[in-house]
Amino acid sequence: MPETPNQNRHFRFGIYELDGSTGELRKDGKSRPRLQGQPLEVLLHLLNRPGEVVTREDLRQRLWPADTFVDYDHSLNTAVNKLREALNDSADNPRFIQTIPRRGYRFIASIEAVDSCAGPAKPEENRTPEVAQASDSERSVGILSDPRDLPPVSRPVVRLLFSLIQVMYFCFYVVSLANAHRIEAFLSRELQHPAWIFVPLLVTASVGIPIRLYLLSASLFGYRGLSNRFLKLFPALFLLDELWALAPFLAIDQIGAGLALAVTAALLYVPFSQRSLLLMGESNSRRAGDS
Repeated sequence: MPETPNQNRHFRFGIYELDGSTGELRKDGKSRPRLQGQPLEVLLHLLNRPGEVVTREDLRQRLWPADTFVDYDHSLNTAVNKLREALNDSADNPRFIQTIPRRGYRFIASIEAVDSCAGPAKPEENRTPEVAQASDSERSVGILSDPRDLPPVSRPVVRLLFSLIQVMYFCFYVVSLANAHRIEAFLSRELQHPAWIFVPLLVTASVGIPIRLYLLSASLFGYRGLSNRFLKLFPALFLLDELWALAPFLAIDQIGAGLALAVTAALLYVPFSQRSLLLMGESNSRRAGDS
């Protein structure tokens, strides 16, 4: 296999660094399993042409001599899948390697390339509009847990459980608005300034209903990119959901303080469970998805 200039260079893309000469891969400065063989060659070839479509035929000529007898398509798919797994990437929602159907692949993240003997890095311009999102989405995934830490779960199971959570919150909002007069009476009896809680309750419920309907429809109909959209909404939804985790205390007269506290404790975890569910579905898609 002929040597390319990329094999003597270091690259930075997103939160990853690659030593082209050794295949050493680092994520946030921490060593990952070393890239070797065909996955490394595919990545180097893509890095050599950032933003351009690299055809499957180009990769075939790069990876296998003309007189080699091998199932090129299967072997190339396997190499790309291994590469995506190493980069925590997904065919459905790519951050680095985009599949161009029936043609080839394109590296869509911004790249900083450093010659092994050089000093400061100089960014290489990417030619595709998706670049700016790559490093941000990768960082957002790593805030709480990495998809690699989560077991893969089939997408139908993820969609069902995620949809049920949205239905639960939707019911909270609707029931609370339907019983607004009772809640106002309860707050007026228990608190000196009930409007401080009653008004935010009405506002957040009114805002929450369209959000839950959107997430429910996105889950039921299998919107592509739902995980990325949810991760962008997560900071705002987290505050909303943590506030509504206190909702059981509005029914403290009926269920008692102990049960209200227990249900609240469970609801405090639900925002994280939604996020983990989507990441588990994404992990499964990355392992089994089409290259």
